[in-house]
Amino acid sequence: MMTLFNAPEYRKPGFRLALLACLVAVIVLGMGVFTRLADAGLGCPDWPGCYGHALWPKADHEVARANEAFPDMPVEHDKTWPEMIHRYLAASLGLFTIGLLVFAVRNRSPEQPLKLPAFIFAFIILQGMFGMWTVTLKLWPQVVTAHLLGGFTTLSLLWLLTLRLNNQRWQVPAISEARLLALRKLAVLGLIIVVCQIALGGWTTSNYADIACPDFPRCQGAWLPPMDFANGFNIAQHVGPNYLGGVLDNDARVTIHVMHRFGAIVTTAYLLFLFVRLRGLGTVPASRLSVVMLLVLAAQVMLGISNIIFNFPIAVAVTHNLVGALLLLVMVTTNYCVFTAEVNRGGTKV
Repeated sequence: MMTLFNAPEYRKPGFRLALLACLVAVIVLGMGVFTRLADAGLGCPDWPGCYGHALWPKADHEVARANEAFPDMPVEHDKTWPEMIHRYLAASLGLFTIGLLVFAVRNRSPEQPLKLPAFIFAFIILQGMFGMWTVTLKLWPQVVTAHLLGGFTTLSLLWLLTLRLNNQRWQVPAISEARLLALRKLAVLGLIIVVCQIALGGWTTSNYADIACPDFPRCQGAWLPPMDFANGFNIAQHVGPNYLGGVLDNDARVTIHVMHRFGAIVTTAYLLFLFVRLRGLGTVPASRLSVVMLLVLAAQVMLGISNIIFNFPIAVAVTHNLVGALLLLVMVTTNYCVFTAEVNRGGTKV
C-alpha cells in the first residue's frame, strides 16, 4: 500500500519546506486570480509601490495627492488592496524559493535535488518581472496570460520538488511493464493537453472573453456563432494604451470562448481515456490516482458550466482556476509516478 506521502524517515531534507511553499503558491495563485477577476490588475498603476506608497493611499490627503499624480487612474479602494496583497504574497513566495535553494546547497549530496530548486528560484524572478510588466504594459493580454501560466508553472515546479523530496516510487508488477512504458507517453500527452487548456483559459480571461457566451450549451443562441480567428488569436497585438476591459470585438471574443469550450471537451475526453489506462496498470496506487483524476476533472467541468449558468460569480471563477491548478498537479503527479516507477520482478502488486 502507498499513501500520498512517504514515512518521515524516508523523506529527503527540505520536504516540509517545499510542501509549505506549495501551499503558499496556491494562495498566491488564488489571490492573483481574484485580483484579475475583480478588475484590480491596475488597482495600483505603478510598481512596485501603490501610488508611491508601500501599501496604498488611505488618508484623504494621500488619495488627493495620488489622484493628482495619476489623473487617468484615480484611486479605487476596492482595487488597491487586492493588488498590493497579491504582490506581498508573491514576494513571500520568493523568500520560500530562496530558502529551498539555500537548504539544497547546505544539504548537497547526489540524492538531494539542487538543479530544480535553482531553476525554481530563477523562474520566480522571471515571474516577478512578468508581474511588473502586467502593470507597466497596462494588462497587455500576452503578458497577462504569460503571468498566469507562470503562476501555474511555479506551483507545478514546487510540487514536483515536493514529490522528489518525498522520495516515494510506485512498485509495478513485471506483468504490467509494457503497460507502464506505454503509459509514459500517454501521461506526457495528457500533461500537454491540460497545459494547453489552461493557456486557452488564460487567453480567454486576459481578453475578457469569458462573458462572450452567456448561455450554455449554445453561444449567443447559436451552436456555431460568427467567429473571427485572425483577431481572436492575434498574438501580435500592439502594446497599449490600456487593455482594461479588453479591446477585441464580439466575434473575436466569441472565438476565444468557443475554442476554450472545445478545448474542455478534448481535455475531458482524453483524461477519461487516461483514467482507463491508469486503472489498467493493475496497481492500487495507480487506481487511486485515477480516481483522484476523475473527481478533479468532474469538479472542473461542473465549475466551468456553473460559471456560465450563474453569470460568472467571482467565487466560482476563482475556484475554477484553483481546481484547474489541482488538475495540473494531478498530471504532474501522474508523470512523476509513471516515470519513476520501479518494476517488481517478483510480480507482487502494491
